[in-house]
This record gives sequence, C-alpha cells and structure tokens, in this order.
Amino acid sequence: MKRIPFGILLALLAGLGLGLVYSWVISPLRVVDSIPSALRADFKDEYRSAIAGAYAATGNLERAKARLSLLSDPDSIDALNAQAQRMLASGEFQQADQIAFLASALQGNGSAFVPPPTPTAQVAITQPVIPIPSSSPIASSTTLEVFTSTPEFIPTQSIIIEATPRPTQTVIPTIGAPYKLIAQESICDSNLPDGLLQILVLNASRRQMPGIEIKIAWDEGEDKFFTGLKPELGNGYADFLMTPNFSYTVQLARGSDVASGLTAPACQTSNGDSFFGGFKLTFQQPK
Repeated sequence: MKRIPFGILLALLAGLGLGLVYSWVISPLRVVDSIPSALRADFKDEYRSAIAGAYAATGNLERAKARLSLLSDPDSIDALNAQAQRMLASGEFQQADQIAFLASALQGNGSAFVPPPTPTAQVAITQPVIPIPSSSPIASSTTLEVFTSTPEFIPTQSIIIEATPRPTQTVIPTIGAPYKLIAQESICDSNLPDGLLQILVLNASRRQMPGIEIKIAWDEGEDKFFTGLKPELGNGYADFLMTPNFSYTVQLARGSDVASGLTAPACQTSNGDSFFGGFKLTFQQPK
C-alpha cells in the first residue's frame, strides 16, 4: 500500500489555508446592488419604516406602492399591519402610526399620517450690564446666550427673535372622515371577564384597522390604548376592563362619535349567580 508523500499533503493543506485566507480576509464576498426582496426580515422592517416616513412627508402614494413592490411581499397591506402591531407592542408608537396609516391609504380609505407642526425657534440675545469701577477705563461687554439664565445680580435686557420656517410645497395628507359608532351591544356572558369593554374599529371597506388610538375617561381619571395588540382576536380589536359602578366615555383619538354613560351591566347566570357584563362597540369610517 502506497503512502501519500508528506510533501504533497503539506502542499495541499497550505493551498487550502491560503485559499481560505484569501476568500475570507483578503477579498471576501461583497453583495452590492442587491434587490430589497433579498433583505433579512429586520432590514425589510426598516425599509418599510423608511417608505412610510417618506409617504408621511410627501403624500405620494404611487411612489410608496412602487417601493413596497420591490420587497415582493405576498400582501403588502398585511405585512404593514403585522409590522405596526409589532411596533405597538414594543412601544414605537409614532413609527407604528405611520406604517398603519400607509396601510390604511393602500386600502383606499384616504387615511394618512399628519406630521406634527414644526415648533417656532426662539433665540434669546442677552446684553448684561456689568458695573465698571471709576478707576478703570470704560469698557463694554456683549455676550450671546442661547436659552441660558442670567445671575440675579446682573440686570439684563432680553430680545426675543422668532424664526418662522419658510413655507414649503410639501403636500400634507388628510386623516379622512371621522369614525361613526355603528353598533353598541350590552353583553352578558359569564365566560368573559367581568366588565369587559370590547371595541372593534373598521374602515370604509369594513376591514379591521390596527394602530388606532382609543381614549377612555371616567370620573377618577382617563387612559388610552390601541387596536391590533391582540391579533388573534382581530387587527382592529381592543378591550378594556371596566370597574363596576363607574361610568365611562369612549372616543377614538382620530375623531369619532362618543360613546358615553357606559356602566358594566348587572347580569345573572342560569343558576341565579350574579356577575357583571360588558359592552361591545363597533366604530366604522363612513364612505
């Protein structure tokens, strides 16, 4: 049986090592000009966030559609809704609103994100008056301070200059028509938690809307919550546990009818046991 010469084996190992060093260190593979559909899932989320931000600033829905098509999602609207729910669960409310409004616009109900107004910039120019001893030459000092406080023993003269941003040609999308309260049901179901308030939000095409902020108030305080945090119950579903004997008022933050005087109803089971029921409210955006 012939043995492989040691020199040949050593040369093969050296060649393999040099090849690995060249391919991994000296000239590794670089992917350039890759298509968005080849991105990783987290990078696709960032790409959708950038598209939603651009749509919020320009209102150009056709360009947003063209950019989303590059991701090759089976359903762009479902992908946006799912991402909005994940962002709501992680506390990224502003980006979740932008993505949810883009999904709403793609559904054809005219909803869009309205950017917050640009705050007015203020610059305070302070000219302190510094006491000058009689034995020293007359001198003056002028300092420029931006949003700083002046010591009490130095009298100041403050001039406030308001810099107003220039008007731009940016198209600001509108939110759309307010939502209507189309159904209000009193529910007595012992299988549900006591005082469960269920809310369902639909668009004009009766498609459930995620990321819609809901405001609820009662005598002792107020709270807010969002639809879509329980996708197993529906993208437009949200709920709240009412305290018995408290009266609640519910309204959507984006404008809707007001459901007031909601108090958990007293109910009874077939065995005569008492419990508290709840309500189911359905809001829909008119066509």
